[in-house]
Amino acid sequence: MKKTHKLRRSDLARIAVQAMLDRGLEPALPGAAVQQLAGIGGPGRDRDPRIRDLVALPWCSLDNDDSLDLDQLTACEVLTDGRIKLLVAVADVDALVGKGTPIDRHAWTNTTSVYTSAVIFPMLPERLSTDLTSLNPGKDRLAIVSEMIVNDDASITSADVYRARVRNQAKLAYDAVSAWIDGSAPLPPAAQAVPGMDAQLRDQDAVAQRLRERRHAQGALEFETIQPRAVFEGERVVDIRQQAHNRARQLIEELMIATNGCIARFLAATGGASLRRVVRSPERWSRIVEVVRRHGDSLPEEADSRALEAFLARRRVADPLRFPDLSLVIVKLMGSGEYVVERGGSEPVGHFGLAVRDYAHSTAPNRRFPDLITLRLVKAALTASPQPYDDKELVDLASHCTQQEDAAQKVERRMRKSEAALLLESHVGQVYEAIVTGRSASDSWVRVFKPPVEGKLLGAGRDLDVGDTLHVRLVLADVERGFIDFVRVD
Repeated sequence: MKKTHKLRRSDLARIAVQAMLDRGLEPALPGAAVQQLAGIGGPGRDRDPRIRDLVALPWCSLDNDDSLDLDQLTACEVLTDGRIKLLVAVADVDALVGKGTPIDRHAWTNTTSVYTSAVIFPMLPERLSTDLTSLNPGKDRLAIVSEMIVNDDASITSADVYRARVRNQAKLAYDAVSAWIDGSAPLPPAAQAVPGMDAQLRDQDAVAQRLRERRHAQGALEFETIQPRAVFEGERVVDIRQQAHNRARQLIEELMIATNGCIARFLAATGGASLRRVVRSPERWSRIVEVVRRHGDSLPEEADSRALEAFLARRRVADPLRFPDLSLVIVKLMGSGEYVVERGGSEPVGHFGLAVRDYAHSTAPNRRFPDLITLRLVKAALTASPQPYDDKELVDLASHCTQQEDAAQKVERRMRKSEAALLLESHVGQVYEAIVTGRSASDSWVRVFKPPVEGKLLGAGRDLDVGDTLHVRLVLADVERGFIDFVRVD
């Protein structure tokens, strides 16, 4: 009789804690931070007369169904000349989490919230990130607002950044709003309860699509990377499903890219140093050219984002089933992003994949430490106060945040493998079609198409490279260690 695995979903939380520790991350809030939290009696307050009162605007949040840490709100207004005034409010987390405090030091350690199916490790204590610093519906909160005027051609002619009080009028979720935009479902009840919210969402979607078209015309890359999520029935994993990248997700993606550019340019105009998120020209462009050639297409010998985007658009239409895997291959060949320090007047490195020159992570200070750093820099610039970080601190923070973000991503990937192993442990011996997604000097990794699961390829020959397709047999699914191993089938 075949031996079944005794581990269950509840064991994944224990495995996740150990994975955090193994990567140098803190799974729990230290004692000093717990004491600081106990002394926080309510949301941030500030009587500065320069803070604008914008609580009456039709603000809404748009996030995952289960998201409680709401970092940003959006609103817009169609002007008399047809242009759109776009407003994005970002939670003023710094109002409660001061630099160098115990909670801030914990946030510095992890630099990001870590999300697994069994347990979430929030960067900030849940009492803050899901309540006192979250832009929750019906609650007045302090925020940094980016106000942008968007023309018909999606260019941004003017922008302003300031502090304000805001109030979330409608907490909305991606899938429900996207279904309404597509005409396949009614307006969500939370939006129905706010007069004019339907028109507000239509206008936000319209300006987002305009911004999207402009970016793609400039060479922004349209990927569809696999974001698998385990589906549970009780203690059992019954499926691994991809997260759909729908119209509502595009809406928030575009408005956040615009905001991150606005904040980056604002800080550059002050002449001080700032933290930027960059993706340099692809490290392995020649290999990307080779992958494209295998699909019967071609690219220039020099890195060209417009040409690469045109190829991706063609492949999305030609082979939608395998497009996510092709996307993953190209993303890995492009190389990872990193944080760098830039000063006003210097030539920005830019973000190759997004086709933008100015980009600072600024819209998720409840979840990402670089965004909290940027928030503090913005607040100092608004009052002409000394920068809260000197140049050396920022350089050290850029390196640290890049390193810890990579560690957090490895924890999430590690846990996705344990989740997948729970599903696959009864399928050892089965043969799958797969694609090579990574390789090092000694190892190779593959992803099977269905379910979308990645694992190690044992005994891989040197003839394989990223982007190659092959058949593999599952030989190991170890939940405890997160090992999923395949061998090549000739």
